[in-house]
Amino acid sequence: MDPASPPVAGRPHLGWFLAIVAGAFIGGAASGALVSLIVADDSSGGPSDSISERRVLSSEEDAVTEAVSLAGPAIVTIINEKPARIDEQGRVVEGVNVGSGVIVDSRGYVVTNEHVVHEKGQLSVVFQNGEERPATLLSDDAPFSDLAVLQIPGGNLKALRFGDSARLKLGQTVIAIGSALFEYRNSVTIGVISGLGRRYLRDNVFMEDLIQTDAAINSGNSGGPLLTTKGEVVGLTTNVVRRIGTTENVYGIAFAISSRMMEPIVKSIIERGKFPRPYLGIDHLEIDDDVAGEQNLRVNRGALVQRVVEGSPAQAAGIRPGDIILRMGRFEVNEDLPLLNVLARFNPTDKVPVQLLRDGRAVEITVEVTER
Repeated sequence: MDPASPPVAGRPHLGWFLAIVAGAFIGGAASGALVSLIVADDSSGGPSDSISERRVLSSEEDAVTEAVSLAGPAIVTIINEKPARIDEQGRVVEGVNVGSGVIVDSRGYVVTNEHVVHEKGQLSVVFQNGEERPATLLSDDAPFSDLAVLQIPGGNLKALRFGDSARLKLGQTVIAIGSALFEYRNSVTIGVISGLGRRYLRDNVFMEDLIQTDAAINSGNSGGPLLTTKGEVVGLTTNVVRRIGTTENVYGIAFAISSRMMEPIVKSIIERGKFPRPYLGIDHLEIDDDVAGEQNLRVNRGALVQRVVEGSPAQAAGIRPGDIILRMGRFEVNEDLPLLNVLARFNPTDKVPVQLLRDGRAVEITVEVTER
């Protein structure tokens, strides 16, 4: 929360809490352009030093400030207060997750990152003007995407519309707004579109069709919108690259979920209370060279089944713990296409041929996935 503003009534200043939001961001900022006009003042007939310089804002910067003014009332800080717990030393530990969100329906629907609300707690939102309202989790799309939809009481709400991320261009100016560092509500940064259609591996699933930007985004921005200069939501900030392998101090590479990916999921959750995803019903471990060596496996790809859920489609099809899923339909399970990305390519109720490796033997079965 902005330290210049009073704390929310009944809650200690957020700086006293253990504020944890996975997927924090670091990025580079880009400043608005200025145009210099040189105006000659000949009224005195004097030398050239009588020439005065007048600076005016460029049309681009005007567009940015107008978009920020338009969007501000629709962007909220999300507070997820987790119940107090006792740690191993017997101490009472309190915590709060803080993130950002954007109202996309004036009836009171707010989109944010699932990881902001993943841990169950008391949810509320704080508006730009300091007003606070309670919130409830309507549904989420985890683990397939980092999206969740909250509902807040309606009345005097401003909503932003989705733009078309498919029309974005490299180098295009974009605006990120969110609660930077958990405390600075509705912080504004601008940058450019650095890449389109990116993939990023997180929690054993590739997030796909991501927008890459260099806008300066920090912890607490998670779930905030990425806007065009028209104030349209074309993305939702979700992750950052801090390092690659042993390379440290990676700057200016942040990702946002594209509106093309996000809009149908959000609309389905608002209209139906959920977004239909296929359900298999297993816990699994993605196999690579390291896992194959540790588990003494004969293959270095696929998904190792660790647990089969009672009454699940996997159990009905005869899948067992220890099986290795090598292929579903025409899709091979490997490092480039983990099991969840393969599963997401099917519709609920599809009958899917599955190739397994069981005790060193190839086994072919059919699984009828269901809607989760």
